[in-house]
This record gives sequence, C-alpha cells and structure tokens, in this order.
Amino acid sequence: MSASSDSRILKIGMVGFGPFGQFLGKTMIKQGHILRATSRTDYSELCANSGISFFREVGAFLEAENDVILICTSILSLQEVLKSMPLHHLKRPTLFADVLSVKEHPRNVLLRVLPQEYDVLCTHPMFGPESGKDGWKGLNFMYEKVRIRNEAICSSFLQIFEREGCRMLKMSCEEHDKLAARSQFLTHTIGRVLSEMEIQSTSINTKRFETLVQLKEGAMNDSSDLFSGLFVHNRFAQQELQNLELALQRVKQKLIEKMNEEKDLNDSKDVEYSR
Repeated sequence: MSASSDSRILKIGMVGFGPFGQFLGKTMIKQGHILRATSRTDYSELCANSGISFFREVGAFLEAENDVILICTSILSLQEVLKSMPLHHLKRPTLFADVLSVKEHPRNVLLRVLPQEYDVLCTHPMFGPESGKDGWKGLNFMYEKVRIRNEAICSSFLQIFEREGCRMLKMSCEEHDKLAARSQFLTHTIGRVLSEMEIQSTSINTKRFETLVQLKEGAMNDSSDLFSGLFVHNRFAQQELQNLELALQRVKQKLIEKMNEEKDLNDSKDVEYSR
C-alpha cells in the first residue's frame, strides 16, 4: 500500500480515551481528521482543550455518523464494552477498527457482535507514548483487513499511519499473536519477573544490567490489565510461559551439573594431595 493524495478527512470516533487513545488522537488531529470520543472516564475538559468532541452518552456518540469507530479499550474490557453498545443507533455501515495488543480476540468479538454490513479492520500500532514520542517513522504497524467493503475508508485510515512513516505490516491476526507471544508477552513477563526480584540499579552496573533495569521499569509502566490481557486473550502465550519455565530449569540444571563437576574435581585433587 502506498500513500496517495486522495486520502480523505475522516470522522473518527474513539471508544476508550485513555493514554493510548490520547496519544493516537494527537497525530490524527494534526493530520486534520475530526475526532469524537467516548469513555467510562469523563474526559470532557481534556477533549475540549484538544478540539475533540466528547460524548458521555454512547447512543449519541454512535449517532454522530463517524466514518470509523476506533476501539481503544483495554483487552480485558473489550467484550463487555462492545456488547453494551447500542449499535442500533448507527445510521449507516461503518468501519470498526481496533488497536489492541492481541488480535484474534478482538477479531472474533467484532465478527460475533457486529452486523454483517459493518467493516472490520484489526490493527496493532506496535509502539506507544514513550517509543513514539519523537515520531512514528520506522515503527511497526500491523494490520489485517478482516471484512472490508468500503476500501476508500479503510485505505484513508491506514494512510494515517503510513503518512507518519510507519512500517506497514499486512499480517493475519493468528500470525500476529504467534509472534507477539514470543516477543511482546515474553518481554512483559521477564520485566515483571525482574520487578518481583526487586532489582535496582547498582554502583557497578554493566550496560547489559542497565538494559534489564530499563526492561523492568518499562514493564511496570504498563498496566497489570494489559499484561493480564496479553496472557488471557492470546492462545499462544501459555505455551511461551511454559517454554520460559522449562528454559530456566534447563539453565539451572546445567549450572548445577557444572558446579558438581567442579566439586568432584576439587575432591579428587584433595585426595591426591593427602597421599
């Protein structure tokens, strides 16, 4: 896909306007798109200061004739939020897109909850407010066109990310979750383990240890709901957790074997010296 001059100004309605939704919204506003938002938390003042219309009432939000409904909820709350939305308030077929960090789960929920005439686009911007603070150029953006009839709207939405220089990765939701279980989930898990160990910076840090401290701090900056969602709603995560446990056991066993070899060697030397 390549950027084109015919990309249109979109009316984008965000469901969930937490830190990640706000982060995406800044760039969308900068590009000239019209944003509306609804969220369990009242962000009326923040939205007013940002040129975004905030809706306390979901029915009115759906009646606002958005081109795109962008799901920015937590992974764990997605199903509850979607099932509670009064979709009969929508006046015309609309593109539903999500930006969750797992992909099979939102795809399945959207296909189950939405009427057939609504388009479904699953995406994962693989960056956030910290990694994307200096721009999105070169950062990965995964997407799958699950059910698309209105190619123009879908293309215009994807061009938001392409225009910022994202590396556009067309990929199935299943393949994404396989790869993410081995990368994103493992990263979060090891960061949480390091936090449980209460590792801290020392006066004799090596560069590699500093990387571990940063990994721990990065993992703890993300919510426990995100971490739980990466495990609960990615069917490949449990196997990766087991793989991590087995790998740690193998490493431990090799160390114990080496320790015993050294002990046996020292014991044999002691016997020789005593003769």
